[in-house]
Amino acid sequence: MTAAAIVLTAPLASAQNLDAGKSPEKLFADGCTACHRNPQGLAKGRYTLTLSWFLQDHYSASSDSAKALAAYLVSVDTPAPSAPAKPGAKSARSKPRPPKPAQSQ
Repeated sequence: MTAAAIVLTAPLASAQNLDAGKSPEKLFADGCTACHRNPQGLAKGRYTLTLSWFLQDHYSASSDSAKALAAYLVSVDTPAPSAPAKPGAKSARSKPRPPKPAQSQ
């Protein structure tokens, strides 16, 4: 009976958001660098809203940190570098052909 009274009167432990107050750069450094070298290219052209939903569902401790991290990733998103053209390589477009001669009747 005494144990039940102690359990019922003990203050409830509340969950703490360990990401609260961290900058998006710090969030990336603390949670993403194990798998990703840098943040460039991770947003892959996604919208901030959909990226924040993804981060919240899979990686983030809160919606606020997911939104901050998503905004950061979108802000540093860069397009993938294109491969340099090889000398003498043909362009993707073909040259336009001359029109067919008109047939006389």
